[in-house]
Amino acid sequence: MAEANFKPIKKTSVEKMEVKPNLDLEESYKDFDWESLYKQLDWLPGGGLNKAHEAIDRHANGDKRDKIAMIWEGKNGEREDYTFGDMQRLTNKFANILQSLGIQKGDRVFIFMDRLPELYIAFFGALKAGAVVGPLFSAFGPEPVRDRMQDSGAKVLVTQPDLRRKIAEIIPELFDLQHILIVNKDSRDPAPIDPQDLSYHEEMDKASEDFTTVVTGQYDYSIMHYTSGTTGKPKGAVHRHQAVVQQMATGRWALDLHDDDIYWCTADPGWVTGTSYGMLAPWTNGVTQLIYEGGFSASRWYEQIQKHKVTVWYTAPTAIRMLMKAGEEVPTRFDLSSLRYMCSVGEPLNPEAVVWGDDVFGMPFHDNWWQTETGAIMCANYPSMEVRPGSMGKPIPGVQLAIVDEDFNEVPDGEDGNLVVKPGWPSMFHGYWNNAEMYNSRFRKGWYITGDTARKDSDGYFWFVGRADDVINTAGHLVGPFEVESALIEHPAVAEAGVIGKPDEIAMEIVKAFVSLKDGYEESTKLRNEIMRFAREKLSTAIAPREIDFIPSLPKTRSGKIMRRLLKARELGLPEGDTSTLEDD
Repeated sequence: MAEANFKPIKKTSVEKMEVKPNLDLEESYKDFDWESLYKQLDWLPGGGLNKAHEAIDRHANGDKRDKIAMIWEGKNGEREDYTFGDMQRLTNKFANILQSLGIQKGDRVFIFMDRLPELYIAFFGALKAGAVVGPLFSAFGPEPVRDRMQDSGAKVLVTQPDLRRKIAEIIPELFDLQHILIVNKDSRDPAPIDPQDLSYHEEMDKASEDFTTVVTGQYDYSIMHYTSGTTGKPKGAVHRHQAVVQQMATGRWALDLHDDDIYWCTADPGWVTGTSYGMLAPWTNGVTQLIYEGGFSASRWYEQIQKHKVTVWYTAPTAIRMLMKAGEEVPTRFDLSSLRYMCSVGEPLNPEAVVWGDDVFGMPFHDNWWQTETGAIMCANYPSMEVRPGSMGKPIPGVQLAIVDEDFNEVPDGEDGNLVVKPGWPSMFHGYWNNAEMYNSRFRKGWYITGDTARKDSDGYFWFVGRADDVINTAGHLVGPFEVESALIEHPAVAEAGVIGKPDEIAMEIVKAFVSLKDGYEESTKLRNEIMRFAREKLSTAIAPREIDFIPSLPKTRSGKIMRRLLKARELGLPEGDTSTLEDD
């Protein structure tokens, strides 16, 4: 994204906040040391570190025991409140369930659920038991669930009846899976559970409220999120308990969380934003947060802010663009005066959206940049600095970003290059599960390679330019083309498939597929719709193709690699570049 021709917005949110921002960036850059933040953690007896202890128990054991940690509003308007004391009691019970099932330190427990309170209880209970937690996006189809659970060797799956039925066909292929716990919230689903499954609620009723958190070290694994790449299946990026120090700190610095805030992160907990900033950042800071089960609707979202007096709001650019599309009249129907700070993440936030926020809410959206692999925010627009619409902002204290050329030499200010990070930040991922070669390939000449291209201006602001690979960012979901192509060619009519990201004004990109058919099949609208439906059932509506074009054959190199770059250039009418490696027709 080029630098925007928009006037910088001078700390408008600070004027409305009526509180002093947590971070003076320029002062914090001086003599920064992570050690001071480690001293703020509670730590386990003997010097251990556990994210659940830092997020839940440290508050439940102190003066915030009766403070509301979670306000949950269901899709039908139900409301449940949970104090930090409640969360401690319930997560202890779930940890006891896992121990009774034989789960030991380092075993993988995966959660495939909608935004229900039980998801958060299971998440932190599993961490207390010493397990490695793998959250899954609830809109996934069977194949993404199978790929991730097979690769991780997950022993326990926590899910709900409708999602259990959705993936029933792949359950026999999960050879390491030993137990399935079914959460039937408020008996919403009348169907009986499979006899081989366990009822979450029955097991919770039997479990003890007393539990001593398994002593995990700061370098022990805690959470794994699968991230898509250009080739191969998604890779499990594994994070350590140590990451909690940066998640806590950036909750204060970039989200400006204060003790009396009501915080709302709209991200699904199946993605890294939904765990790092929908669980760990707010609760390590002892902040009350709203969890809303319902889907997107401009009026319903504004109603949530009004009803629960949300003060800090963290959402995605796609959602902001959808709010913009709904119009400026809709928010005028609601009292949104509680809002004092708004942030955005997941994809680049276009400058028009920043200015729109300032016009409509009296404050801009503060964009920030990070990745699944970084585990926490790395670069942000802070409340104590002016916002330059379209910019990622400046790095957090303790993190060194740079723009380099192909030889890893830093380029002059204003020039595009590869965005890299100096390794050693606390929330840095520690590996791709069972894929050391891929992990090692992300580090060169003392830098972590982000795969993004960007530029830095003369004042130290960073500006996102694009992806250096073929990974598609659709509504904040990173989609690997290989995963979609693999699903498409399972259709009996499809011989080959190539997938690209096509620009879209709302979702940033949509997934578009190019398909060549096997002999005996002819292209038709009916067949196109059938293939699209097939892909949605296997993957999810979020990552399946929104458009499919039939072509006689796909452009490939002489070695047989699909040239997605060429497909994209032809789709967008761009120069095709070097085609010397293209195979002869």
